[in-house]
Amino acid sequence: MPKEIFVRHKQPWNAEEAAKLRLLAGKGQGLKQIAKALTRSEESVKDFAKKNKIAVAKKR
Repeated sequence: MPKEIFVRHKQPWNAEEAAKLRLLAGKGQGLKQIAKALTRSEESVKDFAKKNKIAVAKKR
């Protein structure tokens, strides 16, 4: 399975994306689902969430 290519590489986060991240994390979504919904890499979402103290659920 080929890796997903993200066209938005190194693009800054905007307020709308941050709000959507908070909403999805609050609903208990996992990192993979949030990344796909925001069209960002899992690493990008994880870093942004950590910097802004947003808890993301760990799906097993």
